[in-house]
Amino acid sequence: MVESINQYMISLNQNPEKSYLSSYKICGSDQTYSALEHVHTPEFLNTIKCSGIPNHAITLKVGVPVMLLRNIDQTAGLCNRTRLIVTRLGNQVIEAKVLSGQMTGQRVFIPRMILTLSDARIPFKFQRRQFPITVSFAMTINKSQGQSLSHVGLFFKKQVLTHGQLYVALSKVTSRKGLKILIYDDDGQITDKATNVVHKEVFQNLI
Repeated sequence: MVESINQYMISLNQNPEKSYLSSYKICGSDQTYSALEHVHTPEFLNTIKCSGIPNHAITLKVGVPVMLLRNIDQTAGLCNRTRLIVTRLGNQVIEAKVLSGQMTGQRVFIPRMILTLSDARIPFKFQRRQFPITVSFAMTINKSQGQSLSHVGLFFKKQVLTHGQLYVALSKVTSRKGLKILIYDDDGQITDKATNVVHKEVFQNLI
């Protein structure tokens, strides 16, 4: 859902687009891959998407907001979840302006990085070399942690199912006036009610 919203918003931007493709390398210590090499083709590896890892293909335009997925330079404020807006698209680096934190307004350069993908659902490890960013017109609730925004729109196509997640989403906006919510019920109809999921066992043995 986040990706579909981001793609739609990018389509509204009239600036020229530029796509960046990743390269990859299987970790040399992973012996599992050799037996599955005929199955795990480059085409298959390019389709793998995991949290915290940039996609194989990233399409950007000048003026598009992005979020860092890795700590690049903490002293310069370039940390995981830092939001920026793209100002120039180069072949080897991306120029962007910081939108949050102490370095707000500072222009920075984002290089490609080698990121190791390790997921329990994937029986081998590989490295993807790509810009450590993701488009952030929309973001997941988990990725919004640490953000403080004057305007927030929440889109719940499905009801929240995780303990405390609704509270996290609502706490990102600095004022009630800046909050808009669109909620669908289980029948796909717009509703004005959202379930605040609380797992009571979380609070056991606290006292």
